[in-house]
Amino acid sequence: MAVYDVNLNALDGSAADLGEYEGQAVLIVNVASRCGLTPQYEGLQRLYDTYSARGFTVLGFPCNQFAEQEPGTADEISEFCTVNYGVTFPLLEKVEVNGDGRHALYARLTTTADGADGHTGDVRWNFEKFLVSPAGEVVARFSPTVTPEDPVLVAAIEAQLPN
Repeated sequence: MAVYDVNLNALDGSAADLGEYEGQAVLIVNVASRCGLTPQYEGLQRLYDTYSARGFTVLGFPCNQFAEQEPGTADEISEFCTVNYGVTFPLLEKVEVNGDGRHALYARLTTTADGADGHTGDVRWNFEKFLVSPAGEVVARFSPTVTPEDPVLVAAIEAQLPN
């Protein structure tokens, strides 16, 4: 099953269609506003700015499962990301990425192994990254500590760009 088949909502609660990203390379990231890794928003925005014209997007999914580091409402999250990091890439609904309430998208994503250490299963922390091919297949997984500027991540994105 391609990730484009999963139903979800935008951050504001309206229906969102992952199908609109079909044909693009997509980096899916569980994000949080009160995490030591929160400054990665800057790098994620730079990736989006650099590659969006070539068929790439970042999708941020706020998650409050790790030390309650994303407690805000949709409006608070949106304002924080815009004001502090200039985020213009799409932010989607706050989701659970682990456990019984794991969102269907993350049930699909977490079957992919991290290329660096072979980790599969539960998301380890905020800012874990999953790269999806233009065909909708999960092709790579990156630890939360892999920054958006990491050459391995950048090379993986460039290899998936359709343009």
